[in-house]
Amino acid sequence: MNDHLSDSDIILRFSDVSLGYGERVILDNLNLQVKKGQVVALIGGSGSGKTTLLRAAIGQLIAQKGVVTAFGQNLASVSPNILRNIRQRMGVLFQQGALFTDLNVFDNVAFPLRELTKDSEAVILEKVLDKLDAVGLKAAAHLAVSEISGGMARRVALARAIVLEPELVLYDEPFAGLDPISLGMTAQLIRNLSDRLGCASVLITHDIDESFQIVDQVYMVGHGKLLASGTPEDLRATEDAYVKQFLQGSPQGPVVFEYPDTPAFSSWLSKRKEGL
Repeated sequence: MNDHLSDSDIILRFSDVSLGYGERVILDNLNLQVKKGQVVALIGGSGSGKTTLLRAAIGQLIAQKGVVTAFGQNLASVSPNILRNIRQRMGVLFQQGALFTDLNVFDNVAFPLRELTKDSEAVILEKVLDKLDAVGLKAAAHLAVSEISGGMARRVALARAIVLEPELVLYDEPFAGLDPISLGMTAQLIRNLSDRLGCASVLITHDIDESFQIVDQVYMVGHGKLLASGTPEDLRATEDAYVKQFLQGSPQGPVVFEYPDTPAFSSWLSKRKEGL
């Protein structure tokens, strides 16, 4: 794991960033960075803004305030062509996998190579089998997507995300829906691939136990802001009540199950009752 790297190795940086939609602010005053070779976990409860942060990292959502840079370039001010080039240096593993059901395993992984490179079919064969081998599915190359399990499909999607050997890989809930064995294998696979490719990896996840075993740095968001950051050991040692409750999965603490009552709700309810 890489802990001693210079600023020139920073792949992704959020500097005093606020994110939201229209006038609504989802996350405010964010500061975080991801360096080459690091595996970073972004954790927080449902609706805390983790996916919003992912959208900002790929330039799909422009910050309301502050600066998001990838590979040293401000994503808000680059041209569409440069943004396209930046995105080609990234790999994204979506939560659903997003495989093409009409293509077999091999052609799913080969798709980015055929779309974005001028590689010959012989080179594509070599690269795709290498990445499928890395995720343990080389011998499944010929299978249809309908013939593989959900856990296997996730690994095929991972092979596709890394087939261009990106410098930054973003994982959106990579452990969701996996059985315990597949979950542990996938976690180690992410760590091993990051080490092998020397890339930076960002995991958006709810899974504390597995992610904390493989990551170098953790950022926790909630209540519209960055609540905590540090190594897994730093977060486990915290005395912050919210962070402790989240890490322990306890129903007792500052986070309540019920959505809080608001004036907007009261107004809506009054109008509904008037119409009855």
